[in-house]
Amino acid sequence: MAQAQAQPSSPKAATAAPAAALATAGLVSIESDQQQADNSTGVITASGNVRIVYPDRRVVATARQAQYFSREARIVLTGDVDVIQADGSALRAERVIVLLNSQRVLAQPRQGQQVVSTLRLDGLTTGSDPR
Repeated sequence: MAQAQAQPSSPKAATAAPAAALATAGLVSIESDQQQADNSTGVITASGNVRIVYPDRRVVATARQAQYFSREARIVLTGDVDVIQADGSALRAERVIVLLNSQRVLAQPRQGQQVVSTLRLDGLTTGSDPR
């Protein structure tokens, strides 16, 4: 697998914690079958068995393709996207768009399916009535 490193400088946003963790700057490792960068457009594309590791945020994401649009500070993950955080929080979708500047995330399902999020909710008191 090829390996490269990148430092990342509307629709309704999803509130999934794992994908939101990708929306902050830091060192990111990208592994994939193929990678290409286009200096004229500022787009980096990784395709085939994409695995993104973001150790600062303890996040791992996998997809069939990932694109980083440097001029727009946007990451687009497509194809069987899984974003998993070390605390067990997870997001599964067909497409995930991360808007780095606004720290927003949009998760879209495959047609006829749903986006699935697993979140750790801390600070909740068990047995209390929320009303």
